[in-house]
Amino acid sequence: MNHEFEIVQDVVIQATPEQIWKAVTEDTPAWMFPTAQWPAVRTVDEYPTHIVSRMEGPDGWYNQLEHVLTPGPDGTHLHYVHSGVMTDDWEQQYDGAAKHTVFYLHTLGEYLTRFDGRAVAFSDVRGPDASEAADAFAKFVAYLGLSDAVIGEVRELELPVIGKVSATMDFRNENFLGLRTPDALIRVFGRNAFGDRVGLTVHDFSLDTATDAEREVRGEQNTAAWTAWLEDMYA
Repeated sequence: MNHEFEIVQDVVIQATPEQIWKAVTEDTPAWMFPTAQWPAVRTVDEYPTHIVSRMEGPDGWYNQLEHVLTPGPDGTHLHYVHSGVMTDDWEQQYDGAAKHTVFYLHTLGEYLTRFDGRAVAFSDVRGPDASEAADAFAKFVAYLGLSDAVIGEVRELELPVIGKVSATMDFRNENFLGLRTPDALIRVFGRNAFGDRVGLTVHDFSLDTATDAEREVRGEQNTAAWTAWLEDMYA
């Protein structure tokens, strides 16, 4: 059975409407994941304050994203609405999507205030089957020695490819962890809470002056290294 849904978030981001517009239309690999391949149609295209992108499918299915951008004295107010249709396990899907939205919009702000305009090597990594366990996300956090860390705290960590680095914990709740290094955003998703595996994305800005081919190689290196690291951790 199809269920219509709507997820609404309002946030203030320390960036201009023009910067946010570019980030949500062109630079999604830098803070979320690549979306250029989506067959979305812009039903509203009022640069730089209002954009609505929509995809439609059979039997009334649709997926729609709306961004309303209003500049103000403290930054730009973003009114974000994600609406559409969910099918099987829609309650769990909705819960997961709503919680992911909060994390993604936080990461959008981190990107725009720390790395705006820098080219990215993007990696999307899924943990092994064992990362579906109920305690899998907590195990990840403990493995890094961050169980007692608080938001804003800086820790010395040894990370795949990056090596030893000072990392700031910029986000943390029961399902998600955000780490920021001088040249990367690492986003950890406790999707075990939503019937999937723990996963993570690496947004690597360390090769922002390199060629696209060099960044593609780095993305592959990050994916391979983090995949192996997760397999060892959950072994």
